[in-house]
Amino acid sequence: MQDQERTTFCKKCETKLIGTYCFNCGTAVELRRIDRQYVFSEIGSVLNFDRGILYTIKELLIRPGKTVQEFIQKDRNRIVKPIVFIIISSLVYTLIQQLLNFEDGYVNYSEADGSTNSKIFEWVSNNYGYANIIMALFIALWIKIFFKKYGYNYFEILILLCFTMGMGMLFFAFFGIIDSLVSVKIIDKGMLLGIIYIAWAIGQFFDKKKIFNYIKAFIAYLLGFLTFAITVLLIGFLIDYVK
Repeated sequence: MQDQERTTFCKKCETKLIGTYCFNCGTAVELRRIDRQYVFSEIGSVLNFDRGILYTIKELLIRPGKTVQEFIQKDRNRIVKPIVFIIISSLVYTLIQQLLNFEDGYVNYSEADGSTNSKIFEWVSNNYGYANIIMALFIALWIKIFFKKYGYNYFEILILLCFTMGMGMLFFAFFGIIDSLVSVKIIDKGMLLGIIYIAWAIGQFFDKKKIFNYIKAFIAYLLGFLTFAITVLLIGFLIDYVK
């Protein structure tokens, strides 16, 4: 009886099985064994040009606004999930930055040694890829304010930032590699290009025909970064005051 139930009902949702896949949840009747071919296949699916990370980068590079709109409104399986994308992008940036040890020049703060603020900003500078994810929470607030009439909610804007800021991190990483290989200091150019891309992508997402949208997106990004920095300062001062 137990053998009959295992072969007749889905192991995941217990729906009666007809065919090789469960029509309710899509689970395969027989899972493929994890071996070398399976691992290579999974890696290929992540990196392929049809649906994987490389395809996502290409689409975000060429038409970021339309790509994110389609993800939110139409198809959420065509490109890499936004949270996964920004985590991978931030991880790539962090690994390259720590491996090559280039100075990003983006987050610098001078304070008396041992202060909470100096420790916090030192962590931000050394782990900017991860701090970038936290910063998106502040930038999203300003974008929500500046583009309120378009009707997108806060979390949809966060999805937009996961994609665009993830691409920004890849810009930073690329210029960081070049900066480490040549004697000319160009990392600051990469930072500027990354910010310009983010503002362009945000403006294109809301309405690419309105030039003022790109200006508002740039200002929203700067205000978000400033709000993040002020919040960190206040937290640091508060901790030191309590101590």
